Amino acid sequence: MTLVAEPLSREELARSTAKRLRRQTNEGGGEGMRKILIIGIGSGNPEHMTVQAINALNRADVLFIPTKGANKTELAEVRREICARYVTRSDSRTVEFAVPVRRTEGVSYDGSVDDWHARIATIYEGLLSEELGEEGVGAFLVWGDPMLYDSTIRIIERVRARGQVAFEYDVLPGITSLQTLCASHRIPLNLVGKPVEITTGRRLHESFPEKSQTSVVMLDGEQAFQRIDDPDAWIYWGAYLGTPDEIVISGRLADVKDRILETRAAARERMGWIMDIYLLRKGVDFDE
Repeated sequence: MTLVAEPLSREELARSTAKRLRRQTNEGGGEGMRKILIIGIGSGNPEHMTVQAINALNRADVLFIPTKGANKTELAEVRREICARYVTRSDSRTVEFAVPVRRTEGVSYDGSVDDWHARIATIYEGLLSEELGEEGVGAFLVWGDPMLYDSTIRIIERVRARGQVAFEYDVLPGITSLQTLCASHRIPLNLVGKPVEITTGRRLHESFPEKSQTSVVMLDGEQAFQRIDDPDAWIYWGAYLGTPDEIVISGRLADVKDRILETRAAARERMGWIMDIYLLRKGVDFDE
């Protein structure tokens, strides 16, 4: 007699996979302890999700989704769409939480960031203790990659250092806005054999173009590129990368900077927020 096993349903397969992954996690030393997954979800396109990230979503009992006010509902909506598309477990749940606004008046930049991180850490601590069981698995969905100009890892370390909630955590990489920018412009990140600097708008003047031929600029609320006066500088700019609202502009900086400034201002007025990034380069090693 030949016995033929009935195929598992999609939900049964998801539950079986989740149990196996949780068992592997516990065998790695986390038995009886909360597990946190910090998952890079890409820069706005749900198809940026890696297989590893999708599997991690299905390990989580609770998926934590940050909200950042009425003007940035799209950011939370992308996370909801990712969960709806890729989470196959029927027993997991999502918990949304509000991210406080960073205070900027009457305090230094470093001081304002430290205060902001401390307040978010208090929120995280409450989420882990109130929403996640002692052996549960929770996931934070991080825009782009958690290692690149994101503070989730730092904040999670703050929570762990406080010692009020015991947990272990893993970090899963994601596609960054930097990668998406280069792909959208169809350019290599680096000049041949040359280094690349990743910096902020506040510090751009320290390096480009005297010290660095290629600078990637993030977190630039002042559009520092407009103060670069070099006839050989090129810019590759992008906003809302990976989303249906993506905008990209490139060219010699002197020729296109006014268009970028006008486009950026109009987009911010229309959307109520903006996320942009750009690459500055002095000299090129391929045909434009």
